[in-house]
Amino acid sequence: MKNALVALFAVILGLGLAADDAEARRLGGGRSFGMQRSAPPPARQVAPPAAAPAKPAAAPAAAPSRGGWLGPIAGLAAGLGLAALFSHLGLGEEFASFVMLLLLVMVGVFLFRLLMRRSAPQGRPVQYAGAGQAPAPMPFEASPAAGGGTQAHVPAGFDSDGFLRQAKLNFVRLQAAHDAGNIEDIRNFTTPEVFAEIRLQMSEAGGAKQQTDVVTLEAGLLEVVEEAGQYVASVRFSGAIRETEGETPQPFDEIWHLVKPVSGSRGWVIAGIQQAQ
Repeated sequence: MKNALVALFAVILGLGLAADDAEARRLGGGRSFGMQRSAPPPARQVAPPAAAPAKPAAAPAAAPSRGGWLGPIAGLAAGLGLAALFSHLGLGEEFASFVMLLLLVMVGVFLFRLLMRRSAPQGRPVQYAGAGQAPAPMPFEASPAAGGGTQAHVPAGFDSDGFLRQAKLNFVRLQAAHDAGNIEDIRNFTTPEVFAEIRLQMSEAGGAKQQTDVVTLEAGLLEVVEEAGQYVASVRFSGAIRETEGETPQPFDEIWHLVKPVSGSRGWVIAGIQQAQ
C-alpha cells in the first residue's frame, strides 16, 4: 500500500512538471541540439568599477536541521488531516510530511509558471515579408559588401545587415513551414542531424495543431568564422513568440549556428540550435 501511494504521487508530480512539454512547440521545441559553440567574447571590455572596501563577513547562518523543516510540514499535514489519514492506513507521520512536501513543490511550480506567463511581454505580431504564408524558405545568402570596416568576429566586407534581414525572414518562414508540416522545406535548409531531430520532435507531437506567431524578433550576428573547410555563422535570435493559439507570448533567446562550404557548392543551412539561457 505504501509503495503504491509513493508511485501515485510521483506520477502526479511528473505530469505537473511535464505539462508544458506536451504542448505544441516552435521549430526546435526550445531545446539545444546539433552544433553547440561557446559564445564569442564581447568586442569591448568595460573596466570594472573600483571595489568598495571589504566589510567584515557575517557569520554564516547555521543550516536548518532535518527536524527543523520537517516540524512545520508535519504540523501542516496534521492540520489538513493527512497525518490522521496515513496513520489510519498504517503509515508513519514522516511519510505524511514527505507527501505534504511534494504537494508544496507542485504548488510552487504552478505559481512560478503563472507568474512567468503574466510577466511575458505582449503586443501585436510583427509582419514580415512572407508572413502568413508557408512558401519554401529562401536561402541564407548575403552578398559581400563593397567596403566597410571590420565588425568584431565578422570578416571585413561581410554584409551583416543583409545577412540578418534574410535570417529574420527565414526564421519566420521556417516557423510557418513547421506549423504546416512541410518537412521537405525544412530538410532543404538543415543539416541531416538537425533535420532528424526536428522530424523526431514533429513525430512526437503526433500531428497536433500548430499556430506559431512571432510577436517580436531581434537578430544579432555573433561571429562568422572559417573552420574545417566551411564557414560558420552564429546568429542570436530573441524576442517573444506565441507557440499555441490563445496563449500569452513567451520570451525566447536562442542561437542558430549556420554552416556553408567554402567551395560554395550550397547555401547556408542550420547546423545547430543552442539556447542562450
